[in-house]
Amino acid sequence: MIRYAVIGTNFITDRFIEATKECDDIKFHGVYSRDINRAREYGDKNGAKLVFDQLNDLAECDEIDMVYIASPNSFHCSQSILMLKSKKHVLCEKPIASNSKELKKMIKAASDNNTILLEAMRTVYDPGFLEIEKNLNKLGKIRRANFYYCKYSSRYDNFKKGVIENAFKPELSNGALMDIGVYCVHALARLFGAPNEVKAQSIILENGIDGAGTIIAKYDEMQADLMYSKIADSYIPSEIQGEDGTMVIDMISEPKDITIYYRDGRKENISVDKKQNNMYYEAMEMVRLIENPNYEKDYNKYSLIELNIMDEVREQTGIHFPADR
Repeated sequence: MIRYAVIGTNFITDRFIEATKECDDIKFHGVYSRDINRAREYGDKNGAKLVFDQLNDLAECDEIDMVYIASPNSFHCSQSILMLKSKKHVLCEKPIASNSKELKKMIKAASDNNTILLEAMRTVYDPGFLEIEKNLNKLGKIRRANFYYCKYSSRYDNFKKGVIENAFKPELSNGALMDIGVYCVHALARLFGAPNEVKAQSIILENGIDGAGTIIAKYDEMQADLMYSKIADSYIPSEIQGEDGTMVIDMISEPKDITIYYRDGRKENISVDKKQNNMYYEAMEMVRLIENPNYEKDYNKYSLIELNIMDEVREQTGIHFPADR
């Protein structure tokens, strides 16, 4: 049984804990919060035996095997390395780090300490995404990918009133690219690898954070367009266009409905049978990686491509974080 603790007591942590209740080999056992009373309250509500208000105490605890990190992005690197050096496996929320330089340090810490480091990019462990990968060859030579994720943030109304919450704070390595665009970028990296060239534009808000953006990625024989936003909604599905057919995906962040339109007029609907809470699949993949030393999946390679792309996008569009220094 893998006993895990959480860093972060927010809605995404709630959802992860709920997902692991369906996993036989992993159990919620501890919670960290800077406020010990908050830790106790959260632990009591969700059935955790251990509570911490000091990260070192969590790192040194022999009753914890794995840590799920859902703190603000700017803390991912330091918290992950602390846990990895203490022989704790780490499942870290997306984006796994503020930049590629941080991720390289995290990967080294995992390697040096024989521990697992995995980005909680729930999309790519989802059965819907696996169907995209499995059926990609039906499209023939791929010529274009259009990935869209635009969702008006519930925190943007407060932003317009002058109340800046975490989602819009550059000091926490946040913003539209890091929060929303990362789903598009990681899917691109996983399906097609690193592009040869990236061009980007962003809508920069008054505090220097991005509210929306567009990325054009160039490959040898194809092009990709990525659009993302936290300040407007979009209802356009994503597409992958090939010479023999086009795959239409309802949501690149959480694929449920996938349809292939073939050039000869045929239409194929691909059904996806999966759990409603798709964080279950990332939890189970983490369990497999921990329990099976020979079960090798080079997920960090795609996370590094993701962050290399986002580093370049931020450089081109003038989005800078304290973590970059």
